[in-house]
Amino acid sequence: MNLNEIQDLIKFVAKSGVTEVEIEQKDFKITIKSEKKSDSPIIVQATAPAIPQVAAPVIAAPAQTATAPAATPAAAPASDDSKYITVKSPMIGTFYRSSGPDKEPFVSVGQSINKGETVCIIEAMKLFNEIEAEISGKIVKVLVDDSTPVEYDQPLFLVDPA
Repeated sequence: MNLNEIQDLIKFVAKSGVTEVEIEQKDFKITIKSEKKSDSPIIVQATAPAIPQVAAPVIAAPAQTATAPAATPAAAPASDDSKYITVKSPMIGTFYRSSGPDKEPFVSVGQSINKGETVCIIEAMKLFNEIEAEISGKIVKVLVDDSTPVEYDQPLFLVDPA
């Protein structure tokens, strides 16, 4: 089961009002639980066989490539921010502004970025996925705190494309 299928399944559970879905394949098991309230969080539990550390970078690159189209920014809904482009999370995971606690952030407010430049990392299931800018512009606002969980399609940055 790939990341896009998992994201589609989560969306289905959220919209349909189903309280729990469990899928088990020969080497993968995922359980998605949701409360009846529409604004309550969805709980996802997944188990997979242990992957050797050497294979992790090979797996991380296709996952990012497969989700890159989902990161296509859309116009921000707020009227004051309507001229800005919103960079959204292509997956569920933990948001990191830098590659390590003692490292500089990938991007900061006021910094110019180019298309394809890494703007953050999202950790999902012990894999660190570099998120690249889909547009060039200037970072206006960072919308998420470092080391916090993010949801699929959650706004991460506001970018001024001018």
